[in-house]
Amino acid sequence: MTGNSNQKILQFNFKNISRYINKSTLKNTLYFSGGIVLFMVGVIVYGIILNLRDIPLNEAMREKGYTKLENTNIIIDRKTYSLALYEDTVLIKSYRASFGKNINTPKSRAGDDATPVGDYQICSIDTASKYHKFLQLNYPNIHDSMEGLRLGWISQITFDNLKFEFYHEGCVDSNTPLGGHIGIQGIGEYNSIFKNLPFVYNWTDGSIAVSNEDIDEIYSVIKEGTKVVIK
Repeated sequence: MTGNSNQKILQFNFKNISRYINKSTLKNTLYFSGGIVLFMVGVIVYGIILNLRDIPLNEAMREKGYTKLENTNIIIDRKTYSLALYEDTVLIKSYRASFGKNINTPKSRAGDDATPVGDYQICSIDTASKYHKFLQLNYPNIHDSMEGLRLGWISQITFDNLKFEFYHEGCVDSNTPLGGHIGIQGIGEYNSIFKNLPFVYNWTDGSIAVSNEDIDEIYSVIKEGTKVVIK
């Protein structure tokens, strides 16, 4: 009896559901879902085509007359979403870059999800990062620390410690109200998706992200001490 009762209840429920869903509605839903899938596939394919037009770094170097880069520096522009690799004052190659989720203001405090603005240096290189490679910058610099002191976010003692570390130890303490551990990084395990988007998606906590392939190229010509300007 129980089995028959359950069967009747299921049949009753299906009949009730069918009253609200007709074939036309189902067909429109399938068309709409299929359209979204096709649109996303088209976006990825377009992004792949754009990436195929990119030339490798060694080819870009040859075009500018270089076989080796010895005085590399980097200029990062938040407005054009770009990372430009220079040999002294000669532009060698530009890369598309993503930034912190808060793109409207420069970084000033921990947890603000913003990318810093100013003059920095690569102070540490991590080749085993979950983001493929991580080139840490010496944020906060002296200007960042002075601004934090002026606004009362850090004490004079913390400022003095940050100043000493900035001048004598390269990387500075990231466990202060100003935050830290900001750098140039790859995308990591989602590289195949994000690198093929034909638009910029700012997703980091403040670091500058390029594709895994791009960070490999940048890594091959930089070193600790390489100058990085973010504007």
